[in-house]
Amino acid sequence: MALIVQKYGGTSVASAERIRAVAQKIKAFKETGDQLVVSVSAMSGETNRMTALAQTIQDTPSLREMDVLLTTGEQVTIALLTMALQQLGCDAISYTGSQVRIMTDSEHGKARIKSIDDHRIRQSLTQGKIVVVAGFQGVDEDGHITTLGRGGSDTTAMALAAALKADECQIYTDVDGVFTTDPRIEPNARKMNVVSYEEMLEMASLGSKVLQIRSVEFASKYKVPLRVLSSLIDNPVGTLITSEENIVEQALISGIVHNKDEAKLSLIGVPDEPGIAFKILSPISIANIEVDMIVQSVSAREGLTNFAFTVHRNDFKTASKILDCLCQELSAMIVQSDNKVVKVSLVGIGMRSHAGIATQMFEVLHNEGINIQMISTNEIKISVVIDEKYLELAVRSLHAVFELDKE
Repeated sequence: MALIVQKYGGTSVASAERIRAVAQKIKAFKETGDQLVVSVSAMSGETNRMTALAQTIQDTPSLREMDVLLTTGEQVTIALLTMALQQLGCDAISYTGSQVRIMTDSEHGKARIKSIDDHRIRQSLTQGKIVVVAGFQGVDEDGHITTLGRGGSDTTAMALAAALKADECQIYTDVDGVFTTDPRIEPNARKMNVVSYEEMLEMASLGSKVLQIRSVEFASKYKVPLRVLSSLIDNPVGTLITSEENIVEQALISGIVHNKDEAKLSLIGVPDEPGIAFKILSPISIANIEVDMIVQSVSAREGLTNFAFTVHRNDFKTASKILDCLCQELSAMIVQSDNKVVKVSLVGIGMRSHAGIATQMFEVLHNEGINIQMISTNEIKISVVIDEKYLELAVRSLHAVFELDKE
């Protein structure tokens, strides 16, 4: 008998009909003899609806009260799913995050899990029940309701799996696993049967929307096998995310990931002196803006340097204003800004033992007339920043050259 943690996202429970379909899937699993803990999101669109509703009441809603409001979405789903399971003759019980005692810090809207009291869940499992737990939420030491941020239901599921030492955590979405690239861009994208934790962490951080990065971190830290499957098809196989040593044949390149949320900022002609990077990035950090890629290059004028970096497009305007001020303070020549760039990345643990991957990638882009603006590498990924109009061409060309459509 295995202990399985399953998570169903908002599209999987978007209506009463889909909730009943999920209940049927869960019942079938239970009939194999497995113990089941199920974590669910709010019904699709519900979080956005409640956020909009709050903004009609208060221009800048209190973060604490927003957490109280938004967690009701998952509370509705766990109750309806439990009712559907009971209707099918399954012994099931639902718990909110506070009832389970998913303890978090007090950062409303983006809390991090500190611990989970598994006593109540284990007691219910021992009684033969299916346990349904609200995702996305917890409670701090003072009893205040907290939320884990967007994608927090994935994190809840993996944290539960880690606390319970589950045999596998299964994340059900509207896609049947992890693909070599976005199938909407490259129709020949292939579903991968297995991916390493390290590769999945890179993919999630570089723009893949399949899994929330914190859930992969939990899986990697506690060595819980993680599987991504579709809730919309029968008997899905999905993609298994596991330790590198469990992968028999490692692909040279596992996938191509892109991120459209990039913006590039450059400060041209700043003094080339110690501490200049700190002087530029410190105000950016104080504004709570995360910097991704950084390039410092020699200017055509002696004693000057050019400093470029990327930020999320949501932070583009704020970061631009900061650089405009710094331009005067540091006696720089000019600020250059571009919010029409994208990041394209190759990811694969096979890169460690193969030289020349970067050269091959650059050759492909050169042959297509695509200019590389920035480059970032580590031992299992290569990322480049390019003009967004070349995104689809770059992805398709790289996918073909590295033959990712083949097993």
